[in-house]
Amino acid sequence: MWLAVVGLIIGIFIGLIIPLGVPIAYSKYLSVALLAALDSVFGGVRANMENNYDNIIFITGFFSNTLLAGILAWIGERMGVELYTAAIFVFGVRIFQNLAIIRRHLLKR
Repeated sequence: MWLAVVGLIIGIFIGLIIPLGVPIAYSKYLSVALLAALDSVFGGVRANMENNYDNIIFITGFFSNTLLAGILAWIGERMGVELYTAAIFVFGVRIFQNLAIIRRHLLKR
């Protein structure tokens, strides 16, 4: 657990030092991919608290969710339909559900 916290702190520090801009053309893809990645991370934390965590499931879910979200945003853009808003809604709801379950686990302790 401490390794993840240290990695997060180092990542934030590097992100603040190195200015990285995202072109506007890729902002939809990045926002959806970021939400998909956060959904997988919070799902992994939830699974760990429920003693149901599997590293292979987490890694494959992380990359497949992120890739699928980006592909859906790209397909929606090609069709002229804003499909990324549906992905944002779904991943947003799942993130809040996972956070609620994580909060309940922490409050039971």
